Amino acid sequence: MKKIKAGIIGGAGYTGGELLRLLIHHPQVEINFVHSNSNAGNPLHKVHHDLIGETAIHFTSELTDAIDVLFLCTGHGEAKKFLAANTIAPHIKIIDLSNDFRLAANAQLGTRNFVYGLPELNRAAITTAHNIANPGCFATAIQLGLLPLAKEGWLTDVYTTGITGSTGAGQSLAATSHFSWRANNIQAYKTLTHQHLGEIGESLAQLQLSGAIDISFVPWRGDFTRGIFVSSTLHCDAPIESIKNIYHQFYEGHPFTIVSDDAIFLKQVVNTNKCVIQLEKIGNKLVVHSAIDNLLKGASGQAVQNMNLLFGLEETAGLHLKAIGF
Repeated sequence: MKKIKAGIIGGAGYTGGELLRLLIHHPQVEINFVHSNSNAGNPLHKVHHDLIGETAIHFTSELTDAIDVLFLCTGHGEAKKFLAANTIAPHIKIIDLSNDFRLAANAQLGTRNFVYGLPELNRAAITTAHNIANPGCFATAIQLGLLPLAKEGWLTDVYTTGITGSTGAGQSLAATSHFSWRANNIQAYKTLTHQHLGEIGESLAQLQLSGAIDISFVPWRGDFTRGIFVSSTLHCDAPIESIKNIYHQFYEGHPFTIVSDDAIFLKQVVNTNKCVIQLEKIGNKLVVHSAIDNLLKGASGQAVQNMNLLFGLEETAGLHLKAIGF
């Protein structure tokens, strides 16, 4: 089978680095170029030091149309600017990892229409799409925890907390991303106003067609580097075994989302493209726990999963990854 030729914009950041680690070893992908103006001419391992001995590719400031898919690993707001400033050949499929095209109101740019790339929700649309808006990391973890309940029409008031590692803030330094601040420390931020709430609301509304859904979300900065752990609490009268059956049926055939009967923890998913879900019920209160790696299922791993679907590959190709364990 002819290999898919890929280009990467913004290859020097965290998501760009994770994407490179995946694509270098993907059996059906050839990386054509990795774009970075500030690192042009440098070998990849000068920025991503773990890639020493893995590839001879250098960063470049040049673009070429000799690719099949273009990954945009730019900051939020930068993908739209890049596409406005550069002409991308119509045959090239685009997977954008920023939040620029996730909402329905922003999904159109010229002749390009972006499909929201959550495979567990939009797999059929993704397989026939030309452009993908990759979901946000918190959005992925929260949505995967709640989608089966939305399908049943059971969501009204949902109270969600979630903690994320420092890589979720990106590579640019800020006061709250320094080791000396993060170590032995946590902090709530963007209380009830997180930018992912919009895409979460649109996705849940695809399945729950009536009844208002109110999500009160408090995110936390954690003192670890990668991973997201989310807990969502809501009223639910159904028995726990019925709820578990609903989740198992909803995610049947979705290889990366797994419902666990045991207590879940972050190290199960770090360095994988998995989302692991656990359900607990006390009285009429249901708690849905979900855990992902923010850089993989929450970003670059999901982007590769979407690429696989776009090009008719096995959905899990290049994504058989090992959890860190301990």
